[in-house]
Amino acid sequence: MPPPTVPFFLTSTTLAPTTKKPQPQAQPPPPPPPCDAEAQAAASHASAASASYAARMRLNPHLALRLFDHLLRSGADPDPAAYALALASCARGRDRAAAAQLHAHAAKRGVLASHRRVRGRLVHAYAVCGMLPHARRVFDGGTDNDMFAWNCLLRGYAQEGGDADALHDFFARMPSRDSVSWNTVLSWCVANGEYDEAIAVFREMLASQECQPDRVTLVSVVSATAYLGALALGLWAHAYVIRKGVEVDEKLSSALINMYSKCGFIEGAVYVFENAAVKMSLDTWNAMLAGFTANGCSTRALELFTRMESKGLVPNKITFNSILNACSHGGLVDEGIRYFERMSRVYGIEPDIAHYGCMVDLFSRAGMFEKAEEIIQIMPMEPDASMLKALLGACRTHKNLELGKKAGQRLIEAAPNDHAGYVLLSNIYALDGNWGGVHKVRKLMLDHGVLKIPGCSSVELNGVIHEFISGDKSHSSKRDIYKMLSEICQQLKNTGYTPDASQVLLDIDDEDVKESSLALHSEKLALAFGLISTAPGTPIRVVNNLRICGDCHHAIKLLSKIYRRSIIVRDANRFHHFREGSCSCGDYWVPVQCIAAKKRNLSEAVKHEDSLHGEQGLRDERIRCRKSYLHITWVVFFYL
Repeated sequence: MPPPTVPFFLTSTTLAPTTKKPQPQAQPPPPPPPCDAEAQAAASHASAASASYAARMRLNPHLALRLFDHLLRSGADPDPAAYALALASCARGRDRAAAAQLHAHAAKRGVLASHRRVRGRLVHAYAVCGMLPHARRVFDGGTDNDMFAWNCLLRGYAQEGGDADALHDFFARMPSRDSVSWNTVLSWCVANGEYDEAIAVFREMLASQECQPDRVTLVSVVSATAYLGALALGLWAHAYVIRKGVEVDEKLSSALINMYSKCGFIEGAVYVFENAAVKMSLDTWNAMLAGFTANGCSTRALELFTRMESKGLVPNKITFNSILNACSHGGLVDEGIRYFERMSRVYGIEPDIAHYGCMVDLFSRAGMFEKAEEIIQIMPMEPDASMLKALLGACRTHKNLELGKKAGQRLIEAAPNDHAGYVLLSNIYALDGNWGGVHKVRKLMLDHGVLKIPGCSSVELNGVIHEFISGDKSHSSKRDIYKMLSEICQQLKNTGYTPDASQVLLDIDDEDVKESSLALHSEKLALAFGLISTAPGTPIRVVNNLRICGDCHHAIKLLSKIYRRSIIVRDANRFHHFREGSCSCGDYWVPVQCIAAKKRNLSEAVKHEDSLHGEQGLRDERIRCRKSYLHITWVVFFYL
């Protein structure tokens, strides 16, 4: 819209009573022109008045527009500082109308063309108000735009979010860039899920040597590495923080904890948490709780919660979401019920959809489907897609096919554009041998234009992410990978392992074809690459975009013992830490033949997690923590 020609200040009724418009009268003859001394005195008085109002605007930024109105009514001309302060107030309040009227007033007085500070503030006001075309016109109208104006318009493009090309083109056109410029693009990449692009931008920033990364830069970079599972880059970033003496505030501390947790290096997260120099906020405690939960350390999560309460911190909804998830992943049904009740009874927190979803997941994983259905019936809202996915996945695990079919239909209705509902329901029909139902669901999926996301696994090596899909033959080391894969299959066969053909939910009668397809899963290809590319004894970290299948889970357990490797797999739901033939999840989610076997696996997982009973257990735990701290310290300083 074109800027209005009449400033709102001249028609404002907020500071002065409305008066009737006077009738036109005969104009008296103009007074004689004042002498030079009088003119200089008047100009000096007006300048002093404008400076006085500008000073008051600085002290009272929330009253800047009203003070600007007073300034105009006093008869004095606003100076550039007054315009800049008034426009800054428009930006804070997202006041589009006031910004447009100030634009008209400044243009009429000729201030806009001659003062780039005012022009930059106007660009900023338009950009934050979402009026990007207006901001661009103001920007293009100046020939001497300063860094502030360039950064404001860059933020405007980032705020729009949609046009990535316009953002990158404008960024490339900048004559020079400071930390604000780089941080704007990095934050946009992370917010829009462009994590690889964020790392590329960060490397370009380092190569340009235009400025040094600051705390805001490192929060974005660490967040991107967390989602990619790129531990080596995360360690470099942590070492950079130490080497440059960057202040670790609450945001950076939480980001580092989250990064180590999502890279499967939980002791690194504990190291950052225990050595935080600043007073830890609730967000930092929540980050550590979430890290324990995702890595299968349910007992440690509950102990940390108890410690947090003893410090006097009051948990919030996010805290209880992590605690209930820890109970769900650890099969701690009684504890989960107790914490769910304490949330409202002790802390007055009303459960939301996420908390009810945790309880449905808790009961479903334990095979207590009646309890899960009871939660769905009594909660005051409709189940969302996440809750139905948890129920449907548990139905597949426990082969509750009838309930699974009902949940699958509701999931497709709740999220018709999500491929997960179609795939899970198709798997339920396949387990039931109902291939007609499978084809019907697949056709419905095609009719809705929904595509299944292919399984993809990645391994980081020397800061480079290597990705694999099922049956992938595009990697430059494919011959060595497949040679290693043949060795893996032979080693597994020697232990008595047989592929679980029931995991191939396709209408195929040939068992050999099913077994061959299992051997080519992306997890196994990524693991084979990790084995040939790293030294013996080195931990291997695999990131999988989907849930790990039961056959791969069983095979990797055996391989961790055969090759004496610690193997960490991050799938769509959680981390699986494989070591010496066992997994941190205790096979809790994997279909088992009897409840007793499941309980035995859970018992072993709890013992594996941490044995804290008795003096010997406490002594072993202290030694383990001390070794972990020494290890993380050595690794970080290796990157210094």
